[in-house]
Amino acid sequence: MKKNKTLILALAASVATLGVGGTAIAQGQSERGADMTRADAEARATARFERMDANSDGVINEADREARARARFDEADANGDGALTFAESQAAREATKEMRQERRAERGGEGRRGHRMGRRGGMGGGMMSQADANSDGAISQAEFTSHALTRFDSADANNDGTVTAEERREQRQERRGQRRNRG
Repeated sequence: MKKNKTLILALAASVATLGVGGTAIAQGQSERGADMTRADAEARATARFERMDANSDGVINEADREARARARFDEADANGDGALTFAESQAAREATKEMRQERRAERGGEGRRGHRMGRRGGMGGGMMSQADANSDGAISQAEFTSHALTRFDSADANNDGTVTAEERREQRQERRGQRRNRG
């Protein structure tokens, strides 16, 4: 029993890290490398917020993270007995791997190496904690969208309302330099 409990906790922790990924709104684009307007960024922020607000209560907080983790656990628990066997765990892992490969193939084989390095889940730091403008531990849609548009505006070097691939590259390099200087 202890072995199953450990496996359940380990799987829950590992899948929880997958739920908050992809938060660089200003850099995301519907077509890899395509220009993005401010209106596109706002629409993407709205769609992403709706996906992240798992319990549809109008805020992103720990309850949403738990709801996503519970849904992933329930999906992995093939026989619905509330415990994961090694076989169920491996099947869930393989399904995730296949899904990632499909997404990678849709993007033309391009990966996003290191896009999550050092930023695993939660409100502990990074973009999510920065978006929590009033520091109440929850992010409203207004806070989320405002932060996404702030990131967009900082990437829009010439203030023309469109972020180009070149502007994204420059912003990425600038942020990498800032992280190196902090670390």
